[in-house]
Amino acid sequence: MAHPPAPALELLLEERMALEAMAANTTLPHRAVREAKGLLLSADGVPNSVIGERLGVSRSTVLAWRRGFVEHGIDWVGKVRPGRGQKPTISQERIEAMVQDTLHTAPPDRATHWSVRSMAKHSGLSKSTIQKVWSARGIKPHLIKTFKLSNDKRFEEKLRDVVELYVNPPDDGVVLSVDEKSQIQALNRTQPSLPMIPGRAGTLTHDYKRNGTTTLFAALNIATGLLVFKCMPRHRNREFVRFLRLIDRSVDKAKKIHLIVDNYGTHTHPNVRAWLSRHPRFTLHFVPTSSSWLNLVERWFRELTDKKIRRGSFGSVADLIAAIEDYISHHNADPKPYKWTKTADEIIEKVRRGRVALQQSVAA
Repeated sequence: MAHPPAPALELLLEERMALEAMAANTTLPHRAVREAKGLLLSADGVPNSVIGERLGVSRSTVLAWRRGFVEHGIDWVGKVRPGRGQKPTISQERIEAMVQDTLHTAPPDRATHWSVRSMAKHSGLSKSTIQKVWSARGIKPHLIKTFKLSNDKRFEEKLRDVVELYVNPPDDGVVLSVDEKSQIQALNRTQPSLPMIPGRAGTLTHDYKRNGTTTLFAALNIATGLLVFKCMPRHRNREFVRFLRLIDRSVDKAKKIHLIVDNYGTHTHPNVRAWLSRHPRFTLHFVPTSSSWLNLVERWFRELTDKKIRRGSFGSVADLIAAIEDYISHHNADPKPYKWTKTADEIIEKVRRGRVALQQSVAA
């Protein structure tokens, strides 16, 4: 017995436009494209049985498309209904066991970490399944990050002191982040580098000739981003005193000078302490041990390395110093100060969580 023709499916203009876009999309799943085409035919008044014949589905499937669209709208098109679709062939227990082994065991071949192949052999799962699970959960056994928690007994005290200078600098003083980038090598590549072209990165030879070293003393003005600097051949207390004299000449005599420094022995040498005692406008603020990330000039040193030194080729120490001075001169012509955003309490809480995690790892 023939079914009476169903009334045409009513579509709003924006719904028709959305369905037409889905029907023409070449990247959507086939089921979504086919369903969009069926709904458009329904809106044109084509009988359900004819739509089924054209699209290779049953009349009841076309009716289900129409009901789903009327009840749920455009977002329902192409979705797999609850209880339908391909059933998983791997149990969740096997997946969880594989994840636990990845995180908490070592491979039987004495390697330091699991690979997709070694875990596939160990778990009996396919390499593609393991890769999908690892990717979905953000597990990356091949990657590792270095860290070190400070054991400084005065960690919180020093941290709060330095962060306070960053976020609330004194009105009557200048805050300078000071450090030395020592043993910068003047490396001369053995062959000319090839320039970057489309499809190929720039190149450097892997070997080089060492032509000596220099040490860069730098003081980064936290408020302005300007640098006071000096390249010297050695890295001793007498060079540091020379650099302090340069800072003294460079900063307005009416201003107090707050220097943020690390715990390197040069900064606490008796000669340095004697000089500082004769120049009371200087105050040294020490970052906690193993906390070089707290000294902002270290961030600038990274830029210097990435943008000027690492790819450079220098025939002499003089060439290296000239390149460093040229880069800093351009920086000082248009300085951009760094902005410290974390509070001391936020950092302390993060460090405390790190210590708890470290203790739990050791206990396990």
